[in-house]
Amino acid sequence: MNRMLVGFAVLLIGAVAAGASVAKKQAFFESHRRSRQVILHYTLSRVDDPIIVLGDSVVEASALPRELCGHPIVNAGLDGASTTSDLGSWLTDVLDGRPAHAIVMALGINDALGAARDLPEFRASYSALLAKLSETKARIVVLAVPPLEVSSRLPAEAQMKAMRLIESYNSALPELASRGGATFAALPPMPAPHTIDGVHLNAVGYQLWDQAVLQGASVACRAN
Repeated sequence: MNRMLVGFAVLLIGAVAAGASVAKKQAFFESHRRSRQVILHYTLSRVDDPIIVLGDSVVEASALPRELCGHPIVNAGLDGASTTSDLGSWLTDVLDGRPAHAIVMALGINDALGAARDLPEFRASYSALLAKLSETKARIVVLAVPPLEVSSRLPAEAQMKAMRLIESYNSALPELASRGGATFAALPPMPAPHTIDGVHLNAVGYQLWDQAVLQGASVACRAN
């Protein structure tokens, strides 16, 4: 009986610790989300008709040019974001009715790597986000999801599992973009290595990723 009680206590302590860890991570994400939204508010309040790049930590860590064809480029990346992070409301709340010239969507890594979201789920959440962003009347560009690499932080099994999902996402994105009235922007082949940790891009990776973002956004420039 004592052994059973001890075992139950150990399990209970483990469950509490795991729950506390999840709660701590969620609290950090929400705090960072609010901080990024405030920064976006300050940034968007001083620019007109911007090109907004919306996405996850790959976007947030990027160093894009300040403008393209006369339109300021605004980094709206949010570490940890996925297609289910309600980024549509997060961004439209900050825009508060102000126009955006274009919005480049760069999402999918966290859907594949963290949530392991299957293709039907991804289609549904991405389509819902496209519909929400269409309310801004901005031109929408959908960027392909960059590939992952095996690294010390991303074992081969996890990389292979996530890449199967990413490949399925990329095969579906052109159609999703077309149905949502958006333009699809492909990524060029990435060299090895193109990341610093299997996920986040290194200098070479960003050079190619930046070019794809700008080429995709240039569709909005031609529409001026």
